[in-house]
Amino acid sequence: MVRSYAIGDIHGQRARLEAAHDLIAEDRARVGDSDAPVVHIGDYVDRGPDSRGVLDLLMRGRAEGRPWICLKGNHDRWMRFFLDPGCKPEPVKPGISWLEDRVGGAATLGAYGVDAGHHRDPVRIHAEARAAVPAAHLAFIDSLPFSYRRGGAFFCHAGVRPGVPLEEQDPTDLMWIRGEFHRDRRDHGALIVHGHTPVDRVTHFGNRVNLDTGAGYGRPLSAVVIEGRDVHLLTPEGRVHVPPEPGRESG
Repeated sequence: MVRSYAIGDIHGQRARLEAAHDLIAEDRARVGDSDAPVVHIGDYVDRGPDSRGVLDLLMRGRAEGRPWICLKGNHDRWMRFFLDPGCKPEPVKPGISWLEDRVGGAATLGAYGVDAGHHRDPVRIHAEARAAVPAAHLAFIDSLPFSYRRGGAFFCHAGVRPGVPLEEQDPTDLMWIRGEFHRDRRDHGALIVHGHTPVDRVTHFGNRVNLDTGAGYGRPLSAVVIEGRDVHLLTPEGRVHVPPEPGRESG
């Protein structure tokens, strides 16, 4: 049996990320598995109070040799584009600034000690941000893969383009897609494990599982264990089965 753990969109919630890893450690101890990977499906930054701490934690875990897979989310790329010398816009949302409240970049910079308030000159903010964010954090974001496949599961941040082989998916779709993917009921060749679009609870749609339970909006951060196509939510009381609900749709 192939076992994997996965954690939904984190959005600067370091304390909740630590709690999610505690739940995974408890499940590992119950089943006697120290090797199954933990897949983080992206969006480590923005909106929450400690994006810097989240990146530090993930980087330290990987440096210590923990079996952690960290995928790239759209907010991670958005931050990286902002911090380029030319302050590039996110290509999917060229008219929206990363610093806008609805995106959450200002909260991210706050964790690095940079005041990104609306009253300040954006050029000055950009200069201070480039000086404050460690090069190691940018290199970490640059190193992140867009997907990971293990057993019968395919992990990515947002979803996949229906009808396109998994190995040929476009990175922008893997980080940004919503409607076309959510509406498609066909089997994609693997169980797609994703986030990106908040749902009230971890939901198994038959051909996909959405793990984004809204940590970026102050709601819970969810961790699951996946065995084949069976999904269980991890809670302080133990596993809770997440059955398929193929009649539902999100986003």
